[in-house]
Amino acid sequence: MDASNKSKTATLTVGNKNYDFPVKSGTVGPDVIDISSLYNQAGVFTYDPGFMATASCESKITYIDGDAGILRYRGYPIEQIAEGGDFLETCYLLLYGELPTKAQKEDFDRRVTMHTMVHEQMARFFQGFRRDAHPMAVMVASVGALAAFYHDSTDINDPHQRMVASMRMIAKVPTLAAMAYKYTIGQPFMYPKNSLDYASNFMHMCFAVPCEEYKVNPVLARALDRIFILHADHEQNASTSTVRGAGSSGANPFACIAAGIACLWGPAHGGANEAALQMLSEIGSVDNIPEFIKEVKDKNSRVKLMGFGHRVYKNYDPRAKLMQKTCHEVLKETGHQNDPVLKVAMELEKIALSDEYFISRKLYPNVDFYSGITLKALGFPTSMFTVLFAVARTVGWISQWSEMINEPNYKIARPRQLYTGQAERQYVQLDKRK
Repeated sequence: MDASNKSKTATLTVGNKNYDFPVKSGTVGPDVIDISSLYNQAGVFTYDPGFMATASCESKITYIDGDAGILRYRGYPIEQIAEGGDFLETCYLLLYGELPTKAQKEDFDRRVTMHTMVHEQMARFFQGFRRDAHPMAVMVASVGALAAFYHDSTDINDPHQRMVASMRMIAKVPTLAAMAYKYTIGQPFMYPKNSLDYASNFMHMCFAVPCEEYKVNPVLARALDRIFILHADHEQNASTSTVRGAGSSGANPFACIAAGIACLWGPAHGGANEAALQMLSEIGSVDNIPEFIKEVKDKNSRVKLMGFGHRVYKNYDPRAKLMQKTCHEVLKETGHQNDPVLKVAMELEKIALSDEYFISRKLYPNVDFYSGITLKALGFPTSMFTVLFAVARTVGWISQWSEMINEPNYKIARPRQLYTGQAERQYVQLDKRK
């Protein structure tokens, strides 16, 4: 806490009494009023659905300024990390707080690589699913099931076991994701190749087959790596809060990450890129955009603009510019630069950035606007989009979970409520009820 704010307080008046609460300051960002003693002092709770104005924790990992369009991992702007680093370097940064030295990165990369295989019995576990099972359903189950296979890394009170569990999930979630994909298309599982980098290994597990050689395109692998970086963490979003909530009960780390994956599955969270791609496909042609825009502006229309605006960002999503660049690189490399969907996207973006209707409402393109097109061009079906999001976000979830566990006095999450149900009533025997 900033020394200048040690005596700074906020006063809340309830009835005819005043109550003072300390005001805390972070490194950057708005001050926070500490109301943890509110109930004990005044006998009341605060009411804040969706936690729109409530800090649920203290964290040193990710900082977002939605009004300014800023996203930083451990203080580093996302633009610099995505342009200059790779995903495993980003993992190290999120987990340990600092960028690794060359020796540290080599050691970290080796540790992750040595954990990429999953227990062989997991293959039999997959056979219990229907072939048309959604890959996210498979991910929730298989990641949670890791606790049944790796008993030696579920003790959250052992720092070594927490570290091993972290390494295992960063390494094994991509393997499980690739297995989920292969299972749905009826192809055999591909084992990890330790000679490949993180993104290349994932692409190999997804797209290679045993009967012929598969060579990973380095341009596409780099694009996927950048997508992972851009989605690695995003502060206290719904899935991260879910992971922290599950972890606060003392649940094992595999169960906590499975809970995060389940939350991510929601269309308002992880499914936004799929919805944006669907919207662009439905527009179909640049010629249809004026009519689409007209319907978006019509209050009585049910047409929704997907991929624009953000719950947090009230400015241009800093990840969107990088995603746009990555999208063009992938489409050029795959020969899809004339893709009609991209043409619609570019024209729609141009209109949105110049039309007063969108500007006044700050409906700027977000990262989901371009990521769906990019993932499609990489060869992934829409059912895998949220799975890829989960692969990327795993390290963020683990970092947030680990930070919480290391807090000396962390408490089980227990939100309060505003009860509006029936007051006390007396039970009536069944034969006497009217």
